[in-house]
Amino acid sequence: FFLDDASIQKFRGAYRDLFGVAQQSDPLYAAVSEGRRHAGMEHWLPLFFDRMASLFDYIPQFEVSLDAQAELSGRERHTQIQDFYAARQTLDSSIAQRKKKKEGGDISLSGAAYHPLAPDRLYLTDNEVRDVWRRGNPLVLQPFSSPHEESQNATARRGRDFGDVRSQPDLNVFREVAAYLSSHIQDGRKQVIACYSAGSRDRFIAMMQESAGVSLLPCEKISDVQKLKNGQVGAILLPLQHGFVASDLLLVTEQDIMGDRLTRKTARRRRADHFLREISALNPGDLVVHIDHGVGRFEGLETLKAGGLLHDCLKITYAGGDRLFVPVENIEVLSRFGSDEAHTDLDKLGGAGWQARKAKVKKDLMKMADGLLKIAAMRHVRHAEVLEADHGNYNEFVSRFPYQETEDQLRAIQETLADLSSGEPMDRLICGDVGYGKTEVAMRAAFVAALSGVQVAIIAPTTLLARQHHENFCRRFAEVGLRVEQLSRFVTSKEAKVIKEGMEDGSVKLVIGTHALLAKDVKFANLGLLIIDEEQRFGVKQKEKMKELKASVHILTLTATPIPRTLQMALAGVRDMSIIATPPVDRLAIRTFVMPFDPLVIRDAVLREHYRGGQSFYVCPRIKDMEELEQQLKDLVPEVKVISAHGQMTPTELEERMTAFYEGQYGVLLATNIIESGLDIPAANTIIIHRADMFGLSQLYQIRGRVGRSKVRAYAYLTYDTSVKLTEQSQKRLEVFETLDSLGAGFQLASHDLDIRGAGNLLGEEQSGHIKEVGIELYQQMLEEAVAAARAGVDMEAPLQDSGWSPIINLGSSVLIPEHFVTDLSTRMSLYRRLAELESEEEIEIFAAEMIDRFGPLPDEASNLFDIVKIKILCKKAGISHLDAGPKGALIGFYQNSPPCPEKLLGWVSSHPGSVKLRPDQKISVLRSWDHLKDRVRGLQALALELSKIAL
Repeated sequence: FFLDDASIQKFRGAYRDLFGVAQQSDPLYAAVSEGRRHAGMEHWLPLFFDRMASLFDYIPQFEVSLDAQAELSGRERHTQIQDFYAARQTLDSSIAQRKKKKEGGDISLSGAAYHPLAPDRLYLTDNEVRDVWRRGNPLVLQPFSSPHEESQNATARRGRDFGDVRSQPDLNVFREVAAYLSSHIQDGRKQVIACYSAGSRDRFIAMMQESAGVSLLPCEKISDVQKLKNGQVGAILLPLQHGFVASDLLLVTEQDIMGDRLTRKTARRRRADHFLREISALNPGDLVVHIDHGVGRFEGLETLKAGGLLHDCLKITYAGGDRLFVPVENIEVLSRFGSDEAHTDLDKLGGAGWQARKAKVKKDLMKMADGLLKIAAMRHVRHAEVLEADHGNYNEFVSRFPYQETEDQLRAIQETLADLSSGEPMDRLICGDVGYGKTEVAMRAAFVAALSGVQVAIIAPTTLLARQHHENFCRRFAEVGLRVEQLSRFVTSKEAKVIKEGMEDGSVKLVIGTHALLAKDVKFANLGLLIIDEEQRFGVKQKEKMKELKASVHILTLTATPIPRTLQMALAGVRDMSIIATPPVDRLAIRTFVMPFDPLVIRDAVLREHYRGGQSFYVCPRIKDMEELEQQLKDLVPEVKVISAHGQMTPTELEERMTAFYEGQYGVLLATNIIESGLDIPAANTIIIHRADMFGLSQLYQIRGRVGRSKVRAYAYLTYDTSVKLTEQSQKRLEVFETLDSLGAGFQLASHDLDIRGAGNLLGEEQSGHIKEVGIELYQQMLEEAVAAARAGVDMEAPLQDSGWSPIINLGSSVLIPEHFVTDLSTRMSLYRRLAELESEEEIEIFAAEMIDRFGPLPDEASNLFDIVKIKILCKKAGISHLDAGPKGALIGFYQNSPPCPEKLLGWVSSHPGSVKLRPDQKISVLRSWDHLKDRVRGLQALALELSKIAL
């Protein structure tokens, strides 16, 4: 609905009549009065209108089909609404009383004013719903027979599930499906297989024909199924999970046969930079960097018309109002500029400034890459002890792991063990989301190292996390017979002295602690493996101390949120990296809500968790606010016991409180971000973050990671104070965080963090200097190229070769994804960007099939786009930068007028006298007869393929 003057006046009058004069602290009344929309304002919708209508006012004649439990569910929903309204009124009353008593103080759990409407103003009542059902002559569906006279048996039953066949590798599931269908031919029922998408149906038709010799007939409508003859089997698009057998129909679903959707994306190993590019959306108004022309402003997509042909282009404006149009198939020449856009000037199109800046950054990056490689080389020339475990002991240790390893986790373990046995010092980063099994990788590495005769040190950023690691390691290593100790402030000085002696004489094989392990008086007899948990939490001095150890021992670093410097180093290939991106079996994503503080929601969240047998965290950013918050929490939720914990408590008191919460004596832990690192309390699955705008992005991510570590659905509530204006940075941080609700979002977080904060220089120079020159994405690309060049021994003074160029191809055809085909601009931009990332014809075909499934048959312009991208991939391999084609042939230009293999190319030209000519401007003209576009496409693909082979 529209907020016009009439509706605003109507609302203001009705609101005052119901609730009295609105206070300044009433954000709803203030927002509507100013003509602004307010989150949740639909709950006061009746105040904007004279009368509310229901769906049934628009559909006077209707029939109602109900599930057997529908009436009961309706009553339960009405009860919930009434309970919510009553709770609001009770809470408002108690808040009003508290405000009368309260004097001073800046922390309050009262929240903003909230005056709910009576339920009968918003919803149909129970009686009104019953009247609607009676008018609709309801048909109730239920799985059991009923004694009522009017009930009828539909004679349908659940169909066959082929799960038992799938579990036997010697059986072919498609032959079994064919046998099942064949055995029911005599029943006279129509037979059909239901598929999820057009793509999966095509594949089913092929596989049933190939494996079982059964020809499936495509059916577009149910009426087509009715036309099937006895013995014929149809294939129809129906999104059903399970099949059934009815009196006249036998239906088998794709899921019955395959166990899951055939078109489901397979879990493929993806390069780390692909994670970054997936979320690097390009929006109108963003600064972008063109590889050849520098920093400009992206204005949006524009469809250009030339010679009657349409072409989608990205419009970029530069200094002085100059414009550049980049064809969508060449979108990869653009990259996001990234953070700090406000203080960046646009480049002059065609000016020399950009090339000079880029050349300087390249030179600096070459020096940096050389320095990095020298550090890496020092590790490679040093010898490290080969650490290998006896297979029998190792397998026995592995068998005690109570969970099923994921594919990524197994790969990380294999890569780590391979490093340990290589004879060179390991420096591997394990990047995995919270609770994805990084600790198990560390345990197996520690087991191999300890049984090989060396000592293992595990360093954690906090004493609480060190204690938890110690408990977990003691549990796993209980039957191994190795001495496992912890060194932190939870240990008395007398105990610490004994432990240090054991470390020095070699009797302590595994020691877990905080940075106390890095103290000068700590000595190891034979340290062989250092495991660092959450490296970004350590200070500069601790990191320097770790660096001294790194040259001579194996290093394994665990992190859920790589710091930007670590992330860059990993992407540049200097540091070995394993990504655990697959969630554990049955793990559910955490439901995350960013919202203004609302005491009723907080009370409801805590009680819901309490009544399902769980516990809650309540995280507060400042210690000074905790005493008042604790009392208010006790008043708000008197049914649940609350305990507080923070870092200024004595070690003994802190441990006692954390232990009491861990053992379930309390329902809510009110704490500062002391809970941020690594605490594992599976029973805690609700977390409320007070004043979330005061935390950093990585902090929020780590704090939220304390919940959702079991098979139970977890909830996170990030609250902010509506009376305090959020900074632009805080608002952006919370917006980003709310989008990171998928499983395995650690890499997304790191890249967003890289963009928000700017990135650190790899060797510790001034923050984000180079990024301000060339933008964040191009900087990372240039760094990767510089490291590769340094590895290849390229002269540091020699100019770096650009890999960012993109072939420009003109087929003489319209090239775009039409707006009528994909109407949403951001979706079209995302598709263009994804298309630019494809690297093979197979990937393009898969992408095309996905688009058909999502949007329908491809229009000619989109098919032309896919053809151009296929040709472009071949052109890049052949070194072709320009390719113009028409009815009479093609004109070929090479990148920087320098073909990859000139001698072979000249031989190819001379072998085609008359049809191929080398022109004085170093371009090649090819004479052909390509009157039709399809002939032109096939001819250019063959030509580009031939030239790409010559370039090898």
